[in-house]
Amino acid sequence: MLMLLSPAKTLDYTTPPTTRDFSQPDFLDNSARLIALLRQQTPAQIASLMKLSDPLAVLNVGRYQAWHPDFTPDNAKQAVLAFMGDVYEGLNAGEMTPQELAYISQHLRILSGLYGLLRPLDLIQPYRLEMGTSLPNAAGNNLYAFWGETITAAINAIEPKVLVNLASAEYFKAVKPRLLNCPLITPVFEDWKNGKYKIISFYAKRARGLMVRWAAEHNITQAGDLKAFNTEGYTFDADASNGVSWVFRRQRAD
Repeated sequence: MLMLLSPAKTLDYTTPPTTRDFSQPDFLDNSARLIALLRQQTPAQIASLMKLSDPLAVLNVGRYQAWHPDFTPDNAKQAVLAFMGDVYEGLNAGEMTPQELAYISQHLRILSGLYGLLRPLDLIQPYRLEMGTSLPNAAGNNLYAFWGETITAAINAIEPKVLVNLASAEYFKAVKPRLLNCPLITPVFEDWKNGKYKIISFYAKRARGLMVRWAAEHNITQAGDLKAFNTEGYTFDADASNGVSWVFRRQRAD
């Protein structure tokens, strides 16, 4: 079983990493080509391209200029510890045991506009490049064209028996389901609000991270065992689910 997550916009390079273990991203040559394109953009162009404020645009132009592919623990940080936000608050990798970190290293991958497909402990340098960005490149007009079948081929090379999609729609569009060599399952998290169950973005994002953490805590290797996930009140609803969409619901959002 392999689980997929999206990255996060917010990064933490201040908190010291809780592990000395790290790995290197597989697609740094691709990343370097994207960085070369981004370095051609002015702060105003980056602000327009990514819909950023002027200060954020200036910050990220500086990041592109400083980026270089010689990643070490002194100039980069493990992806799962660098990403912040709702998903990663739920995952809370900073408090994982060595055994749990080893588990997610085997069973989790993170999609990335700049890095393609990351292992949790792959070192990354700070960046901002969402997968949906319309950045013209030699392969086309956006990052989906740039990555093409690369990410799907990398997933297939891992040979998972089941792929569990916990990524956002924007990021999962970089995967080509018809080319996958394994079944695909997408968990859906719904909360009761105003008389019906619905997806509430904040809670759904957090639940994605919670599911990965729960899987690590329980050493889940069979996708079917994820149906027992019950963190923070979620339970599997068989009647609302089907073979490819597994619905988890809770009566009241915390």
